[in-house]
Amino acid sequence: MFRFFRRPKPEPSAPGAPPAAGPETAPAAAPDIAQVEQEQKQKVELSLQPTRRGIFSQIGELFAADEITPRLWDDLQDLLVLGDCGVVTTNFVLDELERRVTRERIKRAATAYSVLKGLLVQVLQAPLNTHRPPWATGQIMPRPYVMLIVGVNGVGKTTSIAKLARYFQRLGNEVVLGAADTFRAAAIDQLAIWAERVGAPLVRHPPNADPGAVVFDAMSVALQRGTDILIIDTAGRLHTKTNLMEELKKLRRICEKQLAGAPHDVLLVIDATTGQNGLQQAKIFTQAVDVSGVVLTKLDGTAKGGIAFAIARELGLPIRFIGTGEKLDDLAEFDATLFVEALFT
Repeated sequence: MFRFFRRPKPEPSAPGAPPAAGPETAPAAAPDIAQVEQEQKQKVELSLQPTRRGIFSQIGELFAADEITPRLWDDLQDLLVLGDCGVVTTNFVLDELERRVTRERIKRAATAYSVLKGLLVQVLQAPLNTHRPPWATGQIMPRPYVMLIVGVNGVGKTTSIAKLARYFQRLGNEVVLGAADTFRAAAIDQLAIWAERVGAPLVRHPPNADPGAVVFDAMSVALQRGTDILIIDTAGRLHTKTNLMEELKKLRRICEKQLAGAPHDVLLVIDATTGQNGLQQAKIFTQAVDVSGVVLTKLDGTAKGGIAFAIARELGLPIRFIGTGEKLDDLAEFDATLFVEALFT
């Protein structure tokens, strides 16, 4: 799950360069990989307990019988839809499952159950295979590697930014944060608190300042410092407001003008408890700013959790990270196999 890349020593600042955003943050020592992966596995399993005890436990009960009956398919369809997998994804999984059962002449429900779990892993893994960022493959990353974080209010966006900063620090990188959500003073203050906790410099302007100016300055500081990762917060925009979506496009253009290819990732934070509304949010944001991945939060607060399958299948968006709790280290790189096993085990 965890892959590490070596951070080269940064070049000294050029004369006359803009001042740094804050004190240098020393890269954290690389943790024991096996230990970290085990910790993350346990956290993922714990965070999925409400989902496992809800809809997905009922799915497991369907396959407790020895034989496959016609009623199983109807009941499975109902439960997948109730679990927020969505009608499109549910029909796809059912069609594939029935096709496999028929072609392979599967008679035992337990065998069909294993096939179902394998299909669900494939649904989640497909976009992960298609979109593989350099930090997930050990490739050399551009510096700074710019991440634009988007999402509506209340989904845990600011907290997720702090967790992302800590995650990349643990990989040995310097992280700078940009507070481009200038419409809410509380958002700037909240991010400042998190930045102090993780020891990351923060580029901020006064409330109601131009978000584009914040992005420009954050890019300038990150370039001057030779920063590894720049994570930029944006306003928690209602996805129904076209003018605000246009502003997100503007922020993206500002990044690209200062560094070709930036932003390198646009991560959409989605609250798992919002269900199919979260899928609609993902559709609108993807159209506006070309979302490259999803951070799924609050899985520990829902008995459903099937929204991950709908996002992966219907939008082709990879789930990059999932929140596993409220602490800074409670963020896990998404693993499709682990996720499915944790849902049903």
